[in-house]
Amino acid sequence: MTHMLAELTHEAERSIDAMKGAAQQARRDHAAAELTRHMLLTTAKFMDRGRDQAVEAVVSDWMGAWKLSRDDWPEIAAEMETLTGAFFDYCVSPSDDADQAVRAAWQSLKVAHDTPEQTLEDQMAWRSVCAHGWWGDVSPAPDGYRDHDADRPREPFWAKACPPECLG
Repeated sequence: MTHMLAELTHEAERSIDAMKGAAQQARRDHAAAELTRHMLLTTAKFMDRGRDQAVEAVVSDWMGAWKLSRDDWPEIAAEMETLTGAFFDYCVSPSDDADQAVRAAWQSLKVAHDTPEQTLEDQMAWRSVCAHGWWGDVSPAPDGYRDHDADRPREPFWAKACPPECLG
């Protein structure tokens, strides 16, 4: 028979693992949703400039918010231009076809950008001036990101040490 402490410990570990996975997925999903929402809103803001100038304005705004230089990230800038153009077309005429073009451009940007070490969603969470604070509690920015923020999390919230009084 499994004793109560062993059973509760096993269930707690299982639940904690599920919570970690859910928190990490929520951070990825929320960062992606926020990035696309910002893209749509920023594109709509520049619609009156026409397609080419709106694309240029949005890409400059986006790269500036992420503190990225076009010269240092030309392949990302090119894919971002394509994505912004797809968002522009979607703003002009929202349709299933326009949505599919946005999805395809998003995937192309992710292919050009994502590595095992960082994803587009990571960049949104670690670089963007629009990052939500709880994102860092789930997946802290590594060194080189947000180093100006002395209070930024250095480890996920579940890795924080137990206070001395709980150790008995």
